[in-house]
Amino acid sequence: MDCEVPSIFKQQNFNAFGYELPLTPFQFHSIIFSLFASLVAPFGGFFASGFKRALKVKDFAEIIPGHGGITDRMDCQFMMGFFVFLYIQQFVFGRLNYIQGIAQYVLTELNQDDQLLLFNEL
Repeated sequence: MDCEVPSIFKQQNFNAFGYELPLTPFQFHSIIFSLFASLVAPFGGFFASGFKRALKVKDFAEIIPGHGGITDRMDCQFMMGFFVFLYIQQFVFGRLNYIQGIAQYVLTELNQDDQLLLFNEL
């Protein structure tokens, strides 16, 4: 049986900080996600804590007693999800390269109700 390996799993050379790294695109993107998740996403928790202090609220909910609720457990996940979406759209699919790309994405990928909601939010 013959099957072709997708290009995302074929080894390429990536230049990073003056070094040539023999990686597959999947490995390269995984490293980027790992670095963001470990270095930047935890600041979502700090942001949420600052937001709670500004509102003088101890916990966002009491579903998980002593842990601040689901929102407190998921604050860095929101930041990570937003980053992954933008990263994939920009660097993997290459859809959001320009303002025209964003406009084209909105017009072709969103249904009419979502377009109207976006328009009203802007």
